[in-house]
Amino acid sequence: MMHDMTEMGWGMGFGWIFMLLFWALVLYGLYALVRNLVGGGGGGRQKTPLDILKERYARGEIDREEFERMKRDLQQ
Repeated sequence: MMHDMTEMGWGMGFGWIFMLLFWALVLYGLYALVRNLVGGGGGGRQKTPLDILKERYARGEIDREEFERMKRDLQQ
């Protein structure tokens, strides 16, 4: 009988640590999700004009000729 109580005590003793870790991960996940949705998830990195130009080309907003011309202008 004494043996069962000891095992149960250890199990509950370590159980709260795992529960704390679980909730910490859940809260961190929610924080990261909200930060990504609100802040864009860019991590503070600013896009360069060349990055924006590449995105516009990839979306089909500009054609290859216009992309190359603008790229040359930016590199001067």
